[in-house]
Amino acid sequence: MQIDQLYDIYKAFPKVVTDTRHIAVDSIFFALKGANFNGNAFADQAIAAGAKYVVIDEPQYQKGDHYIVVEDVLSTLQHLAKYHRSHLNIPVIGVTGTNGKTTTKELLHAVLSQKYKTYSTVGNLNNHIGVPLTLLSINNSYEIAIVEMGANHVGEIALLSDIAQPTHGLITNVGKAHLEGFGSFEGVKKTKGELYDFLQENDGTLFLQSDNVELLEMANARTFNKIVRYGFSDQNDVTGKLLYANPYLSISWKMKDTTPIYELTTRLTGSYNIENLLAAIAVGLHFEVSPIPVNMGIEGYIPKNNRSQITKTAKNTIIADFYNANASSMSAALDNMRVLEAEHKVVILGDMFEMGEDAYAEHKKIIELAKSLRLDRLIFVGEEFYAQREPEGEYYRTTEEAKSAIPTIENSFILLKASRGMAFEKLLEQL
Repeated sequence: MQIDQLYDIYKAFPKVVTDTRHIAVDSIFFALKGANFNGNAFADQAIAAGAKYVVIDEPQYQKGDHYIVVEDVLSTLQHLAKYHRSHLNIPVIGVTGTNGKTTTKELLHAVLSQKYKTYSTVGNLNNHIGVPLTLLSINNSYEIAIVEMGANHVGEIALLSDIAQPTHGLITNVGKAHLEGFGSFEGVKKTKGELYDFLQENDGTLFLQSDNVELLEMANARTFNKIVRYGFSDQNDVTGKLLYANPYLSISWKMKDTTPIYELTTRLTGSYNIENLLAAIAVGLHFEVSPIPVNMGIEGYIPKNNRSQITKTAKNTIIADFYNANASSMSAALDNMRVLEAEHKVVILGDMFEMGEDAYAEHKKIIELAKSLRLDRLIFVGEEFYAQREPEGEYYRTTEEAKSAIPTIENSFILLKASRGMAFEKLLEQL
């Protein structure tokens, strides 16, 4: 079957699923394979659950005209998404970065939705499967789209850019994350920079935090016809200033060569989020959203999914920030604790995953930074932290072990920060 023929089927039945638990009536099921599963084996189940068609790549599972056999299901899904993208005559904003890309994506959505019917990546569908699913969820009623792109290996952002074909893009920052896959910090910069490469080659518009040394260096190594700059110094098109971050973030901002200064108060915590706010402001203004609606969109945004999210319980106030963690985001979260005003401050930190050969050194740096804050309690959880335990602080091998220590914490401002695999929601339940 040619891609245009498959596209005709998709247009007639535009609901695409890859999990039989989420089959919708008249959907198309793509039978993906993984290390421990073979979607082809679930083709019959998908049809029985209501799927109109199943796309498979093992002919022995074919049982009729509604079983479409292709050479490779994943590449077919990606090819179909790219083909669909070519039929969408709308701006597509690609967002990547080490930290803050999901928060930035959601802030962009909040701002652009003030004027346009906007589609953005749902949850964290930002990889080689998620990006195609995102694109195939966009229909002709949408006026603009935001596609989050994640990676943990060199070449992945290039692949996702080729599929999503962004007309605009931004990198939030580059830091030490997924070093196991990238090999080094230079590998991180090379991979994230693949979005810049695509924009350069396709005359796209770059949104640049031009006070970020690494991002500025990466941009200057390429040629762009259209750059919108944001940051903290006066040469930017949008300039911002921190007003307050205790605990919620308030900023002022202005446009270049204009006199009005705007202020806004968010439901986000963490001064590190100011760059994400300025990105959303810059993008909104570029797409002619007026300043007041820009502020309205941002002020109405409520973070979720344990990203810079303040949670108040009967006993404590908690910064729930354990969706993910790496060396740069952990440092930023600790620096934020330094400026927060509270009588009792506690940090509970869990291991950072996928740090490769840098794991020992990076966890050591975090221990030293946490000690410098002079907080009421320092609690470290996970094998990496436990391997270098010191007299100062409390150390536990696992999250389950740490649960025994935390019920005694009361009337405190607590940072919960760890990689997702540490399952810190178990600790949140007891605080």
